[in-house]
Amino acid sequence: MQPLDENEITQAGVKLQRLRSELNNVLFGQEALIDGVLTGLLARGHLLLEGLPGLGKTELVKALSRAMDLEAKRIQFTPDLLPGDITGSPILQETAGGGRAFVFQPGPLFANLVLADEINRASPKTQSALLEAMQERRVTVMGTTHTLPDPFFVVATQNPIELEGTYPLPEAQLDRFLFKLDVPRAGAAVLERIVMGREMGVEPTVSAVLTRDELAELTALARRIYLPPVVGNYIARLVDATHSQPGVKFGASPRAALGLAAASRARALLEGRINASFEDVAAIAQPVLGHRVLLDYSARLAGETSTAIVARILESVPRQDLNIPTLLSE
Repeated sequence: MQPLDENEITQAGVKLQRLRSELNNVLFGQEALIDGVLTGLLARGHLLLEGLPGLGKTELVKALSRAMDLEAKRIQFTPDLLPGDITGSPILQETAGGGRAFVFQPGPLFANLVLADEINRASPKTQSALLEAMQERRVTVMGTTHTLPDPFFVVATQNPIELEGTYPLPEAQLDRFLFKLDVPRAGAAVLERIVMGREMGVEPTVSAVLTRDELAELTALARRIYLPPVVGNYIARLVDATHSQPGVKFGASPRAALGLAAASRARALLEGRINASFEDVAAIAQPVLGHRVLLDYSARLAGETSTAIVARILESVPRQDLNIPTLLSE
């Protein structure tokens, strides 16, 4: 694969800055969150946004679809939602010859950008309907496989699990989200800006600043960002270290290693560089690994968190492999 040149990086930077600016006009004071979302999309990954109600998670996703001119559909997850409500189902219809046949009616999953709103309010059975779609970008209904549109992204929002009426996401589904991003609350200065610049019930205006073809070009450029072997080795050692920490029941999967590599390339492109670095890996290790490190009961009881464990791994694992063979003495 041909590496990028400076001209391609510059042109990509102009397009990404337009998108950044448009999203910053929708969600005030959340520049770090917006950069995380853009990094995930450039890596062609699915995103999980967690935060209390009313912080702008849904508004961000809707603005994203408008800014990139993507077909978007919203699924409001509720306890009574069924898998067929998401994927679609066969419907009995009359044929031209007067007979009857089952015809597949696509569900809201058939879109470029799917907003899975409050995903942890649905039962695990319904949540599992997303597994094949998120991994293979297709769905199988009654033995027939249907390909999803390209591009295809799932951006899910969830409330903290302590709130009433929520279900923990299955481990297999958590692993399919590239990033889990926390949505922080706004400070007083941002709240003042919201109060003075917005009206309740009125959505902000969002202009299309990127086409679908331009998005495809940017994701292709991200895959061409050079990943040095030493950086790839660092990723492998970080993921491997998640399995040997005290209190960890399950560590990160090989999918996490691939996601960490793709996200590092995407962050390098967003920062205007032609190669991924140790700093890129360290910057996005927490949102990639945090939700994939599952603790055992005793660790949770002791107040341990996945966030703290990933932070310790980043501190303890050297960026360059120090296991260099010693020279034999003469």
